[in-house]
Amino acid sequence: MNRTLAIVGIGIVALGIVASSSLFTVNEAQQALILQFGEPRRVIQEPGLQAKIPFIQEVRLLDRRVLDLDPPVEQVILADQKRLDVDAFARYRIQDPLRFYQTAGTEAVAETRLNSIVNSALRRVLGNVTVLAVLSDERARIMTDIKSQVNDEAKRFGIEIVDVRIRRADLPEETSQSIFARMRSEREREASEARAQGQEQSQQIKSRAERERTVIIAEAQRDAQILRGEGDNTALKLMAEATSQDPDFYGFYRSLEAYRKSLNGTDTTMVLSPNGEFFRYFAGPGPQSGGAPAPAQANQQAAPQASQPAPAAAPAQ
Repeated sequence: MNRTLAIVGIGIVALGIVASSSLFTVNEAQQALILQFGEPRRVIQEPGLQAKIPFIQEVRLLDRRVLDLDPPVEQVILADQKRLDVDAFARYRIQDPLRFYQTAGTEAVAETRLNSIVNSALRRVLGNVTVLAVLSDERARIMTDIKSQVNDEAKRFGIEIVDVRIRRADLPEETSQSIFARMRSEREREASEARAQGQEQSQQIKSRAERERTVIIAEAQRDAQILRGEGDNTALKLMAEATSQDPDFYGFYRSLEAYRKSLNGTDTTMVLSPNGEFFRYFAGPGPQSGGAPAPAQANQQAAPQASQPAPAAAPAQ
């Protein structure tokens, strides 16, 4: 009895081992490839409980989700001979598990080959464009061309390329320094040209203003000379008319001019006789040819006149 139970137990264990080795589960994120002695026999892409021949067949599970590919930064020479450090990434999916197993075998090998394919496509496409194209709206078209070329080569491995993008595209450090130095020299040259043009315009404005100032001053002086000449002419006419009407007034006016010029409050000392012709208007009215009377006589003559009463005013008419 005990022996029978032992045999039954062994049979149950054997059946469990056989069942566990013949049944397997494929979830929604996986796809399976059944191998028999290393040779692919069947591809399973539907999720669920699956069966295989135990101890003869084995299961190779592959991911059916979109996988990431992050190639290393690659330096690319563009069409305008500029160098760029391009950091790109890709997204791919295993579409044909059988071809993938036959050509790549594992995901690590497939990623190594895809890195080479992506870098080669980057070099081919970016080698025909310029920096401005990479930094402009043409970037979307460039990425489409890169994706198309990568996808054509990835089909050999049973892989579908979902997307290829350039994460960053930077100039190398030495190139950035040289471009910065060239930009700085260019800006300094433009600044020097702007300063030179400003100095030239300043000199032109100053010379034009100086010329206008000289013309204005010359015209003002000309107008002043004309007005002064007209005034002198009018003064001479008036003086001539006054002289012709009253010669004595002209002599009196000329004497006052002589007094004003000689007796101007300076420290000049003049030694003249009070009875001279120069002071004849200081002594009051007298004969024009006999000279001015002596001061004493003038005082004696003035005294009686001062003592006489003033004549009465004439009655109003």
